[in-house]
Amino acid sequence: MIKNYWNKGKRQKQITVILGIVILLALFILRDDYQPALLFIRKYIFFILLSGIVLAFGLYKFRNQAHTGKRILILGILLVFFGFLYVLGWHFKMYDYMKTYNVFNHLNRVEIDDLPLTQNERIQPLQNIFSMANESVGETKDVSLPHLVRVDGENKWTMAIQPTEKYVWQRINDNTEEVFAVSSTTPFPRFSSDNRIPVTFSIGESLKFSRNTYNAVVQKFNPWMLLNYEPGDVFYMKDDSGKWVEVVSLIKWNGFFFPYPTFGGVMIIENGEHDFKDYLERIFIGKGTFVSLDNMQGHDFLLRQNILSEKVSRIQAESLKFLGGFSDPLPWNMKTAVKIPNLPDDQNQQPFVTDCDFSDTKTGAYSGLYHWFGLEPVGDERTSLTFSVFIPADGTDALYYYDHAAKKQGYAGVSAMPLKVIESRKEFDWSVNKPVEFRPYIKNIAGKKRMFFLGTISAVREDSENFDGAATPDLALVDSEYRDVVWIDVKRPSTWDKAVYDQLNEAWRSSEGIGEYYVEQSKNIDVLREEVEDSLKVIPKVDPNKAEIEHLERQLDSLKSVQN
Repeated sequence: MIKNYWNKGKRQKQITVILGIVILLALFILRDDYQPALLFIRKYIFFILLSGIVLAFGLYKFRNQAHTGKRILILGILLVFFGFLYVLGWHFKMYDYMKTYNVFNHLNRVEIDDLPLTQNERIQPLQNIFSMANESVGETKDVSLPHLVRVDGENKWTMAIQPTEKYVWQRINDNTEEVFAVSSTTPFPRFSSDNRIPVTFSIGESLKFSRNTYNAVVQKFNPWMLLNYEPGDVFYMKDDSGKWVEVVSLIKWNGFFFPYPTFGGVMIIENGEHDFKDYLERIFIGKGTFVSLDNMQGHDFLLRQNILSEKVSRIQAESLKFLGGFSDPLPWNMKTAVKIPNLPDDQNQQPFVTDCDFSDTKTGAYSGLYHWFGLEPVGDERTSLTFSVFIPADGTDALYYYDHAAKKQGYAGVSAMPLKVIESRKEFDWSVNKPVEFRPYIKNIAGKKRMFFLGTISAVREDSENFDGAATPDLALVDSEYRDVVWIDVKRPSTWDKAVYDQLNEAWRSSEGIGEYYVEQSKNIDVLREEVEDSLKVIPKVDPNKAEIEHLERQLDSLKSVQN
């Protein structure tokens, strides 16, 4: 048809050339719009090719078959095949099963024999921070999802103050002009000007068209990356020069038969206002500087940092269900199969970003931010802690796991924690107060490394699904071994370990035979006593005017008597 139109004349040729240029230009400029379709083909390329081959072969046989009965049989076989493919691949999730198995086979797993210590414990859960941040902005502003990152050597919640998604014009015209950076270790998070950093980003998560973070990053992809990469979580942090940047975690899809996600590096977007030159750059070549995993060492601010997409870390942690073999997670086995527990009342599911100290574990792992998972048996009624998983949050190719089940420690898992807390304080109205986000708290207490879960009590209105953040929430530490709940003072983190010891030392002493700890040392103060000798004679002082004073007093008394 195009050839016939081309041969009609000169004008038709010009129109064809112009339309071809317009189509090519549109395909080039709008690649961020159809990239999800390319990625879909990439993810399911094996199923698409298999289905195409079977369908083509079936239709070929169908067309060459003269008998009606055999034609119906061929159609029936095709219908059964595609039905079986759907039921097995999607309904029973065998595609996800194989994808997770591929992750397991390509994962650098390291079993550790000693748990790391936790440090710089964060007080507030993510949803509380998100709620309080939204309370501090105006009608035309929204707050991006908070992320725990390291800023100037301190762990902070960072989030962008961006144009709200309710008003389209602001999303088209305005910039992201401020960033919240709130300390995660303080019980009093402040969202005032001190923690409100003035910085302008012309590219943001809520902005429209080419100024949207997703669109700008995809526009930066080369043809190979268009087929294999996708943007993930967005973080705000300082670079090595002290400037605020927007860091977009990238997800790379590897494999052919059952592609699986891995960490693919980051795209760094610098701050600054947009102009016409910036606009042309965005629509033609995109924005951002790509840093692959191999080049991370040249950017110190990305090391020991939180830049890993949770989509990647979750499937890596989930892949440990294959430790017992390929068939172990199947319904008739499940001897060592595990799951990531999801608590219905917890709006922030695992992983929990945790600051870990590996210095005394002899594993060679760095001390810094990790994604922590507490894996449990697959059954809903089983709530024991099977594995503690520590995935480096900076994308390092490693997964550290501690096998609690193999050591027969009998620790309670995250799923068991809410009920323990509720039982300890029956006077609370638990219909509007929820114990949430039980993150690990591992400390050396009473001569032993002990594991607790640190939970926060968050309030939620009956007509709302969002938590109401409190400046001083109630905190509880739950001993995963002894199942006891210790309520701690949120304002005095330095006293937490002693509070745990004061409550549990008798139980530890009776079952473990521990000694005395946290004993206050008293000082003996010698009091010097003066000995008074009886033989010492004290000479009284004599007033030389005493006789004259007594004489004058007698004269005064006589005068008073005469007057009377």
